[in-house]
Amino acid sequence: MTGPSAKSGPLDGILVADFSRVVAGPYATMLLGDLGADVIKVERPGAGDDTRGFGPPFVDGESAYYLSINRNKRGVAWDLGTDDGRRKAKLLAERADVVVENFRPGTAARFGIGYDEISAANERVLYCSVSGFGTSGEGAKLPGYDFLLQGVGGLMSITGDEGGQPRKVGVAVVDVLTAQFAAHAILAGLYERERSGVGQHVEVNLLSSLLSALINQAATYVTTGVVPRAMGNRHPSIAPYETVSAADRLLVVAVGNDGQFAALASAVGLGWMAADERFARNAGRVEHRDVMLAILQEELHGRTAAEWLELIQAAGVPCGIVNDVAEAFALAERLGLEPVVRLPRSGEASAAAAGEPSGEAQVRNPMGFSRTPASYRSAPPMLGEHTREVEDELGLA
Repeated sequence: MTGPSAKSGPLDGILVADFSRVVAGPYATMLLGDLGADVIKVERPGAGDDTRGFGPPFVDGESAYYLSINRNKRGVAWDLGTDDGRRKAKLLAERADVVVENFRPGTAARFGIGYDEISAANERVLYCSVSGFGTSGEGAKLPGYDFLLQGVGGLMSITGDEGGQPRKVGVAVVDVLTAQFAAHAILAGLYERERSGVGQHVEVNLLSSLLSALINQAATYVTTGVVPRAMGNRHPSIAPYETVSAADRLLVVAVGNDGQFAALASAVGLGWMAADERFARNAGRVEHRDVMLAILQEELHGRTAAEWLELIQAAGVPCGIVNDVAEAFALAERLGLEPVVRLPRSGEASAAAAGEPSGEAQVRNPMGFSRTPASYRSAPPMLGEHTREVEDELGLA
């Protein structure tokens, strides 16, 4: 198989058969594509991935949601409900280094592309199944969507204002976490394959991924039996590690140790607080949080957020203005992180080659490599865009 490789990445030469849809699976395979893998995205003719309909907004007929997690892939449209579609899918899977699927448990096997079927023909395949609640037991019967998992997985119970209604996070964070665990598992499996010569079946599910990602909140429960609750922007174990109000807008102050608190107190003209036994140590600040915040707030209301930011950052204390998404991208630009890249759409290769700003705006992959960087070779495929091309490579012309 040959892909749209313009640069050699860490996964150059790895073929990924992507039978996943919605978010967790497609985001995981996009990460692999960014690292040079040839990802073949298999979709239903006439319908495609569910996220194609997640809008508005739409960009040239495609949803921004779909565009956010499907770059660096080639797209084919095969109907797995037909013998012909299943035959093509099986042939692709048998040639792949990696297969990723998030069908309901048992569905892949019914299509003839389950792990047992594919590994029998290709013992080197690294086969990744993504599910909501696991692939066996009662959980196998349950559909998994991010919002559902945020609710049943405990995340909403620790998000939102103290005493208020539980709140979801403003992005599909459980899907994103699961995608990263999936990519991590796939990479580890490929590394192990280099030693053993054989692949294996790896599984990730949304609920386990979320519980793992709850870190200190989960540890509080499993080690002490204490059930964490929502605290707004406050941290249960560190203070001040929260938002505070300046004269015009909110600041985030993330004081991680006693030295930083002393520096903060001095920067805002309240140096005496660092010597007060109530505030000198973190445990005391957590215990006397309300009193401490009232003192800080009275002082902070006297200046704008920008003025305080300059003073507090100069003191070496982690601090920032609570930005909206546009301001966050502007910050990354100012810091030289180049957060946005552009991918040529079909017919725009010449403009891209000439260095002209055109194509699909995408968020840069955050991983940096000194020799084999992530690449941005192609925009998310139109439904079935590469069907003939891939079928030719599989000998199905």
